[in-house]
Amino acid sequence: MIKYENIEVSFGKFNVLKNISFQLNPGEMLHIIGPNGSGKTTLVKLLVGLLEPTSGHIENHAIQMGYLPQKLNTKLNLPMTVREVIYSGVNHQKLKPTKAQCELIKSWLDMMEIPHLFESSMSYLSGGQQQRVFLIRALISEPDLLILDEPTSALDPSFREKFYHMLYQFQQEKNMTIIHVTHDLTDAVKEDCKVMYVDQTVKFFGTYKAYHEFEHRGHHHA
Repeated sequence: MIKYENIEVSFGKFNVLKNISFQLNPGEMLHIIGPNGSGKTTLVKLLVGLLEPTSGHIENHAIQMGYLPQKLNTKLNLPMTVREVIYSGVNHQKLKPTKAQCELIKSWLDMMEIPHLFESSMSYLSGGQQQRVFLIRALISEPDLLILDEPTSALDPSFREKFYHMLYQFQQEKNMTIIHVTHDLTDAVKEDCKVMYVDQTVKFFGTYKAYHEFEHRGHHHA
């Protein structure tokens, strides 16, 4: 599904990423961790096409991608409703959503426990509510590759567990490949997932069980 070969990213004299090589197979879940400023967000921005590598090669065989960036660009003066924002992530859009598409959007809002926000203005939503709306936007097209950059940063702890349970369901039922950037593995991790520790270079890439051994040798994530 995805292959990075000798990727380097530099801004002037500063090397953000050096010699990044790994590959991810269809249906796998990868958790990317590392300290602040380690290049985690840069790594996924390359995959989405928001940045170009200074050198190296990336292969991405996904047909449909869903992406939730770390920082949500919600302009408070933008008069968009929740329905309109989510609809912008639907495939084959028309001027207005059909009745069936509206029902689909409502079912996702139910799943995210915000059914009452269907016609609400984005500018009046809390940070956590906005994050749930953008999560739906990333998921509603049922992408074969989902990229989430700290997706639970504004979610309350009571909903995080449910959200990660949903992610693993999508991964298993739809064979979805998921790349998840996080500061905290405790809520998100399952035994069969992969973990990558990044700090300018890939310090570790492998199973969660093997990561435990790596961590006990004196490495800690932020």
